[in-house]
Order: sequence, then C-alpha cells, then structure tokens
Amino acid sequence: MKILMVHPHDLFSKKEPWTTRIRNIALEFKKKGHDVKVVYFPLEYKGFEKRFFLNDIEFIPLSRRVGIMPLAQNIRFLFKESKWADVIHFQKCFYYAALPALIGAFCSEKPVHYDWDDWEIKIFHYSAKQPWLIGIFLAALERWIPCLCDTVSVSSIRLREECLRYGISAESIVMAPVGADLDLFNPAVSGVRIRERFNIKGQLVSYLGQLHGGQYVEQFIRAAKIILNKMPQTIFMIIGGGYQLDALKKMADSLQLSEKLIFTDAVPHRETAQYIAAADVTVACFEDNDITRCKSPLKIAEYLASGKPIVASDVGEVKRMLAGAGIVTAPADPEDLAAGIIKILEDEPLRKKIALHARKRAEDIYNWKNTADNLLFAYQKVFQYKKGKEE
Repeated sequence: MKILMVHPHDLFSKKEPWTTRIRNIALEFKKKGHDVKVVYFPLEYKGFEKRFFLNDIEFIPLSRRVGIMPLAQNIRFLFKESKWADVIHFQKCFYYAALPALIGAFCSEKPVHYDWDDWEIKIFHYSAKQPWLIGIFLAALERWIPCLCDTVSVSSIRLREECLRYGISAESIVMAPVGADLDLFNPAVSGVRIRERFNIKGQLVSYLGQLHGGQYVEQFIRAAKIILNKMPQTIFMIIGGGYQLDALKKMADSLQLSEKLIFTDAVPHRETAQYIAAADVTVACFEDNDITRCKSPLKIAEYLASGKPIVASDVGEVKRMLAGAGIVTAPADPEDLAAGIIKILEDEPLRKKIALHARKRAEDIYNWKNTADNLLFAYQKVFQYKKGKEE
C-alpha cells in the first residue's frame, strides 16, 4: 500500500517533539513493507526545500506561511502527490495542512484518514492569545473535518465519544493511542551520564514535557516543595523547554527550590530516554478538563516503556494506561501528588514491582507497532470497500 502522511508541524525540531507520533507510525508502516511519503511543515521554511529520504521514507517539506498563495501552492502540490497514494493520512486540523490533504484526496478520489490525537480548539483557548476569528475558524475545522473523512483514529475514549456525537459511525472509528519506541525507551538504558552531568547523588523525581499552557508543571513544583519538607535529600528535574520556562524558574526561586530543582530546557527526543532512565520516579500531573480528558499522554507511554514507577493525575486515559503500573492521584492536587511520590520513594519493593508491570503495559499496548496495526486495519477496510465499488 502507498500511504501519503501529512503533519502540520516540524518533524525535525526539538521544539515540536510531539511529532514523534507520525514519524514512528511511518517507520512501522515501512517495516511492514508499505511505501510511505511524509509531508511536514518546518518552523523555518526557506522556500522550495528539497525532499529527502530517511530510513527509506520520503520526507517532503512545505510552507506553513499564512496567506492565500502558500495555501494554493500546498493544495496544488498535495493534489499531485495524492495521485500516487492509495490512502491519505493527516493529523490535526490546522488549515494549511488539513485543507490541502482533504482537497487532494477528494480530487484524486482516494480514501482519506484523520488522526485525531488532541482537541486542538480546547488547547487554543487555554494557551493562545489570538484573534477570536482564528478560534472560530479552527473550531469549525475541527468540528467538520472528522465528518469529511472515510475513517478516523482517536487517542482517547473521550474523542471517540465526540466522533459518535458528530454522527460518525462506530465502524469508521479506530482507537490509536499514543505509543513508545520500545527499543529507544527500555529498562536497559543507562541514566548514569545524566546523573553525573548534573551531579545527582540522591533519589531523583522527574517530569518530562513541554513548558507551555496546558501542561500543569506548576503542580510538580508545588509537590516538590511539600516533599522536600519531609525528604530534604530528594532532587527534582523538569525535562523540556517552552515559553513558560522563565516563569517556572521564577516560581521555583520564590519557593526556594533552586538548589533542588533542575531545569534542562529543551532536549532532543532521542536523548530523553537517558533522562528518564536517570529517574527513580517519573511524574505526569494534570488538571481535569477537556484537554486532559482527550489525551493519551506521550510521556506516560515513554515512562512505561522505560520501566519506571509513575505517579500521575487521574484524568482521561491515565488510569487506563497505567492499570496498576503506577499511582494515580487527584488532579490539580499537589498535596496528593506529593503523597503518591513519597509512597514510591519510601517503598523500594513497590518501585521494583511497578517498574516490571510498567514495561509490560508498553509491550502489550502502548507501542507504535500496535498503533500502526490499528491504523492499517482502518485503511484496509475503507480501501477494500472503495476498490470493491469500483469493480
């Protein structure tokens, strides 16, 4: 099968690490013998950049500049590429990628699949300060795009419910939760280099994620303050970068945490496995809202694959993902979060038991091979249906 994949962000920038989803799915497709092209949109597009191959997958950069002309060029380009493909797969509802992908699929009469992994309009309203008209446009796209596609994959039960509410048939929806690279993230990875670099001697509690709106890192910092009152030798690490980094550093300073809390700034995705490996406990803290109810958080899948004890807020898919491979705590509750972390830090047998179960969860469900298999099932169903109609 020839699969054309479209993602609206930069697949090769550490500023947009969530793009690991489409890169890993594409790689799994290639391993199964499919031909794959991936169209992506660099942060700094310099004009008609050349396509290239990586792991026998063709990557094609396009412009995400605002305007009619860039949009028209993207539509023209994806219409031509759609003629090559058997199925067109696109992720997220941003117009400069989604509209060309849809138009290309419709004009070439090819099956089209929408990979819905986040409720983008909710994130937009939470974290962005943009003209209200942009919000209305984005909301309209996200509302109607799933209805225009042959099949839809969702990363959570909450998004599946939303698809059903839109009138999409259950047969057209597949679950495609987030996964982890089981080779890159695994219990055999050493965190010694990271501990030596930052001179970490005691127990380390780590948080991994982008530092921007909708990430709730403040809860982790407040929990750190509570834990240090009882376990003063504990070290904390926040792995990631983003526009809130300076504000979070100021918050840590105001709580007198500077000597106990390490900020790494943005880290290349391939290196995050070593940072996770250095930790004794890993954390994923959230509030309970429409954003978090829709997610299957990438950080949790990578914690699981790394075989790490996890403390996470009980929202959305979190409890289903952990299923005993960690401790769930009340959302938006730093005191409960701190209590969960302390429980694991103080109980070594519990840490070891949870770590073994965590890796098994990743091997059984939360890996990119499983996600790719679910997507291929959806493709094959609609592809065979359309082929049968033509015959």
